[in-house]
Amino acid sequence: MDQEEVAFLFRQRDLISAPVVDADGRLVGVITIDDIVDVIDEEHQEDIMSMAGVSEGDTLFAAVADTIRSRFKWLALYTVCAFGSASVISLFRGSITEMVALAVLMPIVAAMGGTASVQTLTVAVRAIAMKELTPANALRNVGKELVVALINGVVFAIVIGAIAWFWFGNPLLSFVIGFALILNLLVAGVYGSTLPVILQRFGYDPAAAASAFATAITDIVGFFVFLGLGTLLLLR
Repeated sequence: MDQEEVAFLFRQRDLISAPVVDADGRLVGVITIDDIVDVIDEEHQEDIMSMAGVSEGDTLFAAVADTIRSRFKWLALYTVCAFGSASVISLFRGSITEMVALAVLMPIVAAMGGTASVQTLTVAVRAIAMKELTPANALRNVGKELVVALINGVVFAIVIGAIAWFWFGNPLLSFVIGFALILNLLVAGVYGSTLPVILQRFGYDPAAAASAFATAITDIVGFFVFLGLGTLLLLR
C-alpha cells in the first residue's frame, strides 16, 4: 500500500501497529505508530513546501546552488502568470492614466481575490490528503464555498465600497470595486475548490500544481472586471 493510505488507516482506526503480509498472506513484518508519525510529518512538510513552490530538498542547510535550482522553475512559472495579469492591466492603461483612483484601488481587488483563493485551496488540499474531499462530494463542497464567497464578498464589498466612496467621493466607483470584489471572491471559491480535485483525478499533485496559479486567475479576473467596469461606467 502507499504510505499515505497506511497513514490514513492508522488515523481512522486509531491503530498502534499493523501487520505487513506478502502476496500469499504470510506475515513478514510490522508497522508501528512511530513509523506512521514520520510518514505523516514527511507528507505534511511536502504539501506545505509544494504549495509554496519549493521542493523537498530546499531546506535551511541546502547549498545555495541547489536552492536556486529548486526555486527557479516555480519563479519562472509565476513570472509567466504575472505577465498575464500585466497584459490585462495594459489593456486599460489609458483608463488608469485618466483616473488615478483605479490604480490606487486595483491592488485591493487583487489581494482579496488572491487571499481567498489560497484559503479555499488550502482547505481543499488538506481535505484531499485526509480523504475527505472526493469527486463524489466535490459539488457539495463547491456549493458551500460559493455561499461563503458570496457572503464574504457582499460584506467586504459594502465595507471597502464605503471606504472608497468616502476616500474619493464617487459612489459609482464604490459600486465598481464592490462588484469586482464579489465576482473575484466567487471565482476564487470555484477555482480553489475544484482545481485540486481535477488535478488529483488526472494524477497531478494538487498542492504543487494548483498553487502555481492560485493568484494568477483571480488577478486576471479581478483586474479585468474592475478596470473594464470602471472604464465603462466612469470614463464613458
